[in-house]
Amino acid sequence: MTGDSENPNADVQYHLEVGPADVAETVLLPGNPDRLETIVAHWDDHDNKARHREYRTATGTYEGTPISVTSTGIGSPSAAIAVEELARVGCETFIRVGSCGAIQPEMAVGDLVITTGAVRQEGTSEEYVRADYPATADYEVVSALVAAAERLGYEYHTGVTMSADSFYAGQGRPGFEGFEAAGSADLVDQLKAANVKNIEMEASAILTLATVYGLRAGAVCTVYANRETGEFRTEGESRAAETATLATHLLAKMDAIKREAGADRWHAGLSLEE
Repeated sequence: MTGDSENPNADVQYHLEVGPADVAETVLLPGNPDRLETIVAHWDDHDNKARHREYRTATGTYEGTPISVTSTGIGSPSAAIAVEELARVGCETFIRVGSCGAIQPEMAVGDLVITTGAVRQEGTSEEYVRADYPATADYEVVSALVAAAERLGYEYHTGVTMSADSFYAGQGRPGFEGFEAAGSADLVDQLKAANVKNIEMEASAILTLATVYGLRAGAVCTVYANRETGEFRTEGESRAAETATLATHLLAKMDAIKREAGADRWHAGLSLEE
């Protein structure tokens, strides 16, 4: 029995330092805390709610839709903490907003990747559920992200993401003094052959936890590097932020249309058109 020893804070979450009044139902999840400023720049207004360790949280509105952002730091362990604690204060939809490396040659730096599912090459989600459990994005979130990218006119790709636990060895890069992990030389080629689109470090854990808990999650990342062509530029960071922001508004509209129609889930018979 642990009693109350797991969280010494009575009113706020231990790591994020937020309570139920601090966050909206939908939260954007960038890794880099500094990316919070890029995201809230697209909103109509915002208030900074908390800052602790790698976690920064702000809440505001976009076109009348409440929206929050919480940075997660690098990697799945800290991202899982964010999902856990945000879920405990009432958040129901999570959208990862990040950067990634593309592994298909037709994907340009600055393009967006909207994740439909993820290869779970990270250990965090395996501490929740068996390894063959799928990491899948909620199709409503995917639909909203695609609709947002289309409305904004941004180039985007949809498909499977690989989430790794390390930036170097786990993504097939050489380590210190040229160290090569077992299998790293063939990793990118194998993923490419399986039509995996991109590599990053958080999506699979976020998707897995959301599915386990009956919540919605998705991911949109800007391509910073193409591992096939060798191109690398930090370009288009704001595109993922703007797309996720608009998608949050579209999800709210979708939810309202569902309620009016008496539908449990979004389907092709419903329309977002005015």
